[in-house]
Amino acid sequence: MKLCRFRLKDDYPRVGLLRGSKTVLDLSAAGLERLDELLGEKKLPRLLTQLAAEKLPAHPLAQVSLLAPVEGQEVWAAGVTYLRSKVARETESDFSATAYDRVYSAARPEIFFKAVPYKVAGPGEPVGIRRDGKWNVPEPELALVFNRRGELVGYTIGNDMSSRDIEGENLLYLPQAKVYDGSCALGPWIVVGETEAAARRWSIKISIRRRGREVFAGRTAVKQIKRTFGELRDYLFRAQTFPLGAVLLTGTGIVPPDAFTLAKGDVVAIAISGIGALTNPVTVV
Repeated sequence: MKLCRFRLKDDYPRVGLLRGSKTVLDLSAAGLERLDELLGEKKLPRLLTQLAAEKLPAHPLAQVSLLAPVEGQEVWAAGVTYLRSKVARETESDFSATAYDRVYSAARPEIFFKAVPYKVAGPGEPVGIRRDGKWNVPEPELALVFNRRGELVGYTIGNDMSSRDIEGENLLYLPQAKVYDGSCALGPWIVVGETEAAARRWSIKISIRRRGREVFAGRTAVKQIKRTFGELRDYLFRAQTFPLGAVLLTGTGIVPPDAFTLAKGDVVAIAISGIGALTNPVTVV
């Protein structure tokens, strides 16, 4: 089952449930107007099954504008969860190499704040590269969606945009390398009802096109994430409360070559086999 946020032409944001691959059911007609509150419902898959059987207004998917599937939730991210990511971070800077090596094998994961909801780009919306960054890359990631009780209720696709040169210059610059306008994208919807075991069978792919030509492509597998989803959740929710839930990016296993950097006008397409595809153009912020 797939939950989304969408907008009709010149209309307000709505909560939707996909029926098949081409139709969106309007859950606002059932009194469900906020996605973050819906995700907090107990026995969510059963509720969605019941809603799918009701006679709710339906809209062709091709005729709605999908929005980022986040409302009041904070977005956080975990780093260095793939071996490939550890190696890439070590090459960014000799100064930071030992820190990345240690966090990969440490009991405590790297977890950092990524975005407030209003700064998250949805499907088709631009993601940003910093004008003061010279080495900018996308990071395609599986995103875990938690409700206010810390329960893993779904999955979506995330793009953790990063300025590798700023991060590599000094670890203390991580917030500037990771948190800025257009630095995060989520979508196109939230897949509900899948287990971690099922999600670990999914594959992740990325394609970057420049003036219509593919300039980079890569793929990895969710099963290569070193830490369990429960482990990441436990550290995220340790000493923190999230009244409306939270979204956690799980790290990347796809790193473009060192000579590659994004440019204005590039188009980043990320696909996760069990979810769908998220596509965003690149702009400069």
